[in-house]
Amino acid sequence: MGSEMCIRDRIRLLLCYLVKNAGPIARQEIENALMEEALVNYFEIGSCLDDITRQQLVTVQDNVYSITDKGRKVAQELAYDLPRSVRERAVAAVLRCQTWARKEAKYSASITEKPDGHCSVRCTVKGLDEALFCLDLGTPDRLSAELVKKQFILKGNEIYQLLVNKLTEENA
Repeated sequence: MGSEMCIRDRIRLLLCYLVKNAGPIARQEIENALMEEALVNYFEIGSCLDDITRQQLVTVQDNVYSITDKGRKVAQELAYDLPRSVRERAVAAVLRCQTWARKEAKYSASITEKPDGHCSVRCTVKGLDEALFCLDLGTPDRLSAELVKKQFILKGNEIYQLLVNKLTEENA
């Protein structure tokens, strides 16, 4: 079956494999991961997710996909019809997106663009549903602001720990 498998079949199989190995998983996480790796385009993802839901290979509730017994069997039997590199890249991208989503819930950053093109990035650390720490940083442009936002979400814990340590250390 391997080389005769059409592209849509491969996409459906990849989606089953992802939901089996990284699920339950939100539709947004699937889309972000596969488009980040340039494995599948947005329209193919949506169409093929609809297909595998209709075929009862996955179930969907509140835009979160879970594998069914039928889908698990398909993913296990046919996974090796997909190139190993594609399987590994897809799963790694999904795990990155899931980690990002969890970090974004605790470490957030919002960008405000000013009329002159400069931006302000408000970085916030949340704990127990309230802001523990908030910092506004000015950047020269939107690109710099996006980088600051991304790095704060990824490294918010390190930044917060360093700041608290510096603010509470004894003067030498």
